[in-house]
Amino acid sequence: MPLNSKAVYAKADADYVPFASRRSTVHSTKGIVSCTQPLAAAAGHKILSQGGNAADAAVAVAAAINMAEPGSTGIGGDMFALFYNAQTKKVHALNGSGRYPGKATLEKVRKDLNLAPGAQGSVPMLSALAATVPGAAAGWVDTVEKFGSGKLSLEQILQPAIEMGEEGFVVSELSSSGWQEAEKHIREASPNFREMLKKDSTAKDGVRAPLPGDIMKNPTLAKTFRTLATEGKKGFYQGRIAEEIVKVAQSLGGYLDLEDLAHHAEVGTQEVDAISLKFTGQDIASKQTPGTDGGANQGVEVWEHPPNGQGIVALMALGIMEELERTGKIPKFSNAQHNSTAYLHALIESLRIAFADAAWWVTDPDVEKVPSQGLLDRGYLAERAKLFQTDNVADLLDHGSPAHNHCDTVYFAVTDREGNGISFINSNYAGFGTHIIPAGCGFTLQNRGANFSLQPGHPNALAPNKRPYHTIIPALITNVADGSLHSVYGVMGGFMQPQGHVQVLLNMLAFGYHPQAALDSPRICIKAPTSEDNDRTVCVEEGISDEAIEGLRRLGHRIEVLKGWERSFFGRGQVIRVHYDEDQQVYSAGSDPRGDGMAFPLL
Repeated sequence: MPLNSKAVYAKADADYVPFASRRSTVHSTKGIVSCTQPLAAAAGHKILSQGGNAADAAVAVAAAINMAEPGSTGIGGDMFALFYNAQTKKVHALNGSGRYPGKATLEKVRKDLNLAPGAQGSVPMLSALAATVPGAAAGWVDTVEKFGSGKLSLEQILQPAIEMGEEGFVVSELSSSGWQEAEKHIREASPNFREMLKKDSTAKDGVRAPLPGDIMKNPTLAKTFRTLATEGKKGFYQGRIAEEIVKVAQSLGGYLDLEDLAHHAEVGTQEVDAISLKFTGQDIASKQTPGTDGGANQGVEVWEHPPNGQGIVALMALGIMEELERTGKIPKFSNAQHNSTAYLHALIESLRIAFADAAWWVTDPDVEKVPSQGLLDRGYLAERAKLFQTDNVADLLDHGSPAHNHCDTVYFAVTDREGNGISFINSNYAGFGTHIIPAGCGFTLQNRGANFSLQPGHPNALAPNKRPYHTIIPALITNVADGSLHSVYGVMGGFMQPQGHVQVLLNMLAFGYHPQAALDSPRICIKAPTSEDNDRTVCVEEGISDEAIEGLRRLGHRIEVLKGWERSFFGRGQVIRVHYDEDQQVYSAGSDPRGDGMAFPLL
């Protein structure tokens, strides 16, 4: 056997970015997979090469990322997708989020948490009470059935991930970092912690978090994937896997039961209507090329998944910024004003206004009335834009009400040779979710239930069979003139996601950055935005000028500058943009440098 060498990762305390680096935008005429894990990109590439389409490849990528980066996503979590059908030019939205246990109530949970009447409180992130029904498994099956090519079986699509789990895969840098940070919680969450740690006879209990460059195996997760592949939704939501989910959740004080899982298999994944906003702000139409038919460019239509996802925040913020420009409160920003004080102030305040509404209104539309169209009404957005102040941070922002104005978070992208595109996001919510592992299953249960409000009467209040406010959101852009696909894109990272959507879009369209540069650009993130607090803290990524930072402070913003490994706070985005040359579609993709991933073109 060759000598065991760790020379590739010789520094235990490696720098996040030890020197200036760059990536080029990646191009292809036949399809691209862009995601946070190169091995997962390779899995999607294999499916495209075997004749699968973008939807088939997306499910292969989701499963492979579950193997390679379980601290971000997994089959124990939820998924959302937007699928662009090139033949019909229609955008389809798929909601694969799970519901809270049917036998749990707000009163029971408040009692479990010893909350006194009137006390606010929240569901603990690392509690079995935060576990909702995993929606991803059904979502994967339904994505293939509704949008797939029909040329490949689910077993073929999941095979790359299955092989990774059985034969082993090499762990990447940022994935390892998250794994090491989570090891203590994984060990403490459930008795099955060994399933998701690397075997090492010299480590405590014979296991540890994998280091960069280590080979990691997860045969129990591979077994879960094989069961889903051969038995479909029934194999996950009934039988051994379902029983183990219920057993571990209930043993730790949770309420999940077999009826909840069976119910989701029947009605869980919903095809819903995507929401959109037509955007022509910042003079983008004149800055873009003519339409595919040679006609004038008429701007873009930005598509998001409707509530219970928070994509509406991005649309509202864009609409508010367009209104501020129309009324002369902000200018058409020049290239030199990118990430300037004036630009960032307008961006931050527009997002704060949008988040104030979302914190109240975004919830399960099957349980509560969510006025999505009213929130996007131009008249309503004009009223909300009046809260903006050019020379100061706005005072406490409460939510508005469209009814009173007489009008109604892993991400990856895939395109294929037929011109289809899918914007896909799959998540455990916070890291490894609850960190709770069902025995013999190889995945953790999500902690999405922690996003419920425990305030009686709140639209997002916890309730049986209800889906919570969701941070994960996919996005698409089409051209208004002819409905053709413009971009498939998204940015993961909790409440960073809509903020990233707005910044990356404006980087491309208002400031002319190519896809990779649009992702490379330093970002800002409002910290923990809610309507209940008045937190004016804005996290700013290193690379934004000292002049801009000081300007924001003078306007009343509390600024935290994040550097090095802290930069993961700003999310990890992917972009695939489309244009045409010599009557051929050209895909141009970028992959976020804050992740381990890459854009992988099809030849």
